[in-house]
Amino acid sequence: MRRFSTLPFAGTPEQEQQLTEWLDQHKDMPGVTMPALQKAQEIYGYLPIEVQRMVADALGIPLAEVYGVATFYSQFRLVPQGRYRVSVCLGTACYVKGSGKLYEKLQEKLGIGDGECTPDGKFSLDSCRCVGACGLAPVMMVNDDVYGRLTGEDAELDAILAKYE
Repeated sequence: MRRFSTLPFAGTPEQEQQLTEWLDQHKDMPGVTMPALQKAQEIYGYLPIEVQRMVADALGIPLAEVYGVATFYSQFRLVPQGRYRVSVCLGTACYVKGSGKLYEKLQEKLGIGDGECTPDGKFSLDSCRCVGACGLAPVMMVNDDVYGRLTGEDAELDAILAKYE
């Protein structure tokens, strides 16, 4: 998974103000780094280096410490998610039925790798271990929409992605 976004940071003054106000109110709270990063991700959707720097400066701690927390916990994302989050199940049942090849085809079609976002911000692509729909294997999801018994044929994938154009 890519650790940094290739997309330019697009934070707004309103987002910065919201984060700054929260940090000002809570900076003296013990153990504030985790909640600060959670709030920052809630506001921005992910934690680009610019946002990590804001948190570090406001809390008076090294950027390396903020980065260490952001990269240690899987709940934090350092790259933006697309408007449509495509997730392919690579759990045992799905993998045995071809989800690995399906995932590779989606990477080619979208032109991105695991955990990345298309340059237009439309799609992001992730793998997961199980969505609980083993009887429909192989399965992929687009946001909350589940697609099962996929063959991985180009026309099938093109039709699914076209629904989100």
